[in-house]
Amino acid sequence: MMDKKKFHIEYIFDNVSIKSLWNQITTPPGLSSWFADDVVIRDKVYTFRWKKDYQEATKVQELPEEKVRYQWDEDYGSPYYFEFLIRTYELTGATSLEITDFAEPEDLKDSIHLWDSQVEQLKRTLGILV
Repeated sequence: MMDKKKFHIEYIFDNVSIKSLWNQITTPPGLSSWFADDVVIRDKVYTFRWKKDYQEATKVQELPEEKVRYQWDEDYGSPYYFEFLIRTYELTGATSLEITDFAEPEDLKDSIHLWDSQVEQLKRTLGILV
């Protein structure tokens, strides 16, 4: 198996409250509105469900309303994770959501495309895209 490659994607959100965006990336109702079909949290373990597929991730780092990092249980103990980072640009007032993730080199384009479509759904959920 090849090593996964780290990648960063940044999405700009105009007119979004940081609190709303934070809730979308950290709470079961938020995450299940755009990231998975259903999300359950027990302690720091998040169970994500897509149709009949389940995956568990552990929240390994959090800076409230700024950054949250999850690690899929199959990657536990490895350097792989996925992270959401919220930044505000004072000059423009825009807010960005930076996503860091890892993918096999041959899956990189598919992974980026999946994030693009999920973030599009996130923007719809937040009322930014119609």
